[in-house]
Amino acid sequence: MIRLSKLSDYGIAMMTALVRHEGGQRSASELAEATGVPAAMASKILKQLCRAGLLDSCRGARGGYGLARPASAVTVAEIIEALDGPIALTACIESGSGDCGIETLCPARGNWQRINDAIRGALSDITLADMAETIPEAFLLPEERRDVAATRP
Repeated sequence: MIRLSKLSDYGIAMMTALVRHEGGQRSASELAEATGVPAAMASKILKQLCRAGLLDSCRGARGGYGLARPASAVTVAEIIEALDGPIALTACIESGSGDCGIETLCPARGNWQRINDAIRGALSDITLADMAETIPEAFLLPEERRDVAATRP
C-alpha cells in the first residue's frame, strides 16, 4: 500500500485551508482547529513548510502563517518533499546508496524508476490551487462553517 505520511497529509490540509485566505495570515491554532490537526503537530508542520520556503511567518498579535507564493505556483510534490523528503517508492531509487541488498542486480530497478517518475510527475502536476477547488466542510475555518450553515435550507 502506498500512503502519504501524516505529516504530508496534514501539511496539505493546512495549506489548502490557507488558500481560502490567500493574502491573509492565520495562526497555528486557527489552522489546527480548521483542519483537526493536533496543535503541536500543526506547529511542527508549519515550521517545516516555512523552512522549505512554502510559507511565510510573521510574529506578533496579528501574525501567523501565509502562503509564500500563489497557490497555483505550489505543487503537491513540493509539499510532500518539504515534509517527508524526496518522493521515492523504494530504497533503490532514492538519491544516494540504498538499503537494498540486490540493488545492483535487480531486474526491476529500471521499472521502479519509471513508476516513481510517473507518480512524482502526477504530484507535480497538481497544484495547491487544484487541491483547494472543493474543500470538505470539515476543513473550513469556523467562520466559514457558520456561513455554510446559514445558507442551508
